[in-house]
Amino acid sequence: MSKETMSRRERVIKTINGEKTDRMPIDLSVHFSTGISVFAYENLRRHLGLDTAKIEIADNVQMLARVDEDILERFHCDCIVLNPPLVNPARWNVRGDHTFFVSNKLKPELNADGDWVVRSGGASMRMPVGGYFFDGDWLSSVEYATEEEELAAYAKRAEWIYKETDYYTMKMGYSAFFNGIDHACDMYTDPDEVMQQQEQLLKDKLAQFNRMNDAYGRYIQCIEVNSDLGTQNAPMLAPDMYAEFCLPYLQTFCKHVHDNSDIKIFIHSCGSINPLIPYIIEAGVDILNPVQISADNMDPADLKAKYGDKIAFWGGGCNTQQVLNMGTPEDVRGNVRELVSAFKPNGRFVFTQVHNIMGDVKPENIVAMFDEAYANAFYE
Repeated sequence: MSKETMSRRERVIKTINGEKTDRMPIDLSVHFSTGISVFAYENLRRHLGLDTAKIEIADNVQMLARVDEDILERFHCDCIVLNPPLVNPARWNVRGDHTFFVSNKLKPELNADGDWVVRSGGASMRMPVGGYFFDGDWLSSVEYATEEEELAAYAKRAEWIYKETDYYTMKMGYSAFFNGIDHACDMYTDPDEVMQQQEQLLKDKLAQFNRMNDAYGRYIQCIEVNSDLGTQNAPMLAPDMYAEFCLPYLQTFCKHVHDNSDIKIFIHSCGSINPLIPYIIEAGVDILNPVQISADNMDPADLKAKYGDKIAFWGGGCNTQQVLNMGTPEDVRGNVRELVSAFKPNGRFVFTQVHNIMGDVKPENIVAMFDEAYANAFYE
């Protein structure tokens, strides 16, 4: 008999709020950093004896799959991606028997070396022979002719998820007011211009949120703000610079969201960011992802002890840099047990791996990861 006593959505909401739940929630693909490569997904479905004929590419830069409900149910997942399915997708034979459905607006072309290339204006991205994702300029296809058409499509999908399922979902695509190393350098060389840009960005993102909130905010539970703040070894900018140039704008944005909705705020930031987490919390962010525990100064026990009562951790459940991709299934199980034991106590933890499951990860390791997570998910 199942020990589950809550709906998926209720479980995640209570977890983020720091309230008692039956078990830790599990996520695969609610966000484009918690997903799975279409190549790994195809192998996983084949390994489980499931149909592979209708796999859709949900993110055509990272080549991530739209995860079907049969997989979400198999691995006890509590979340589902909000992005609507593609309209009239094209079939794309990437190589061999790897054929997926992709946006008909992507139009990849083979170059003389056999690489897949996508061009738009003067920008381009390339996937080399045998590769698993594109690199270069970030050229996501635009699926909708107008903003109104996009809002309507997302609203329809959000309402369906809310009324016809019990999954938790989020809207991606908001800024956390930091844009990489060049942005950090500009804070020293052109501080006044940076402040002006931040003011305009804040106005734009508040307006973007208001339009979304009016259209379908009542049907979603979370939005994502995006700023990769860390390298493998340290933050990309000093904490005092973050506090001066980023914190006030993120704080104003978070306050507006919380004052005008029940929506939570999920920040995606890779890397070694421990010194910046207090500022992220001060800004009013509710959830931290991907929790890159393999980066310097990101020890799980330390993070949980310092911040576990102030912010929810969404990720950090399996090391994708050294274990999930290179270990045995038993290595994966041991890593999951170790990390869950650090993050799970007292809640505020949603299980998923550190960033996306890459294309060469064995299906046996993926099964081991999620099965072990569920086996250790319940609170006594």
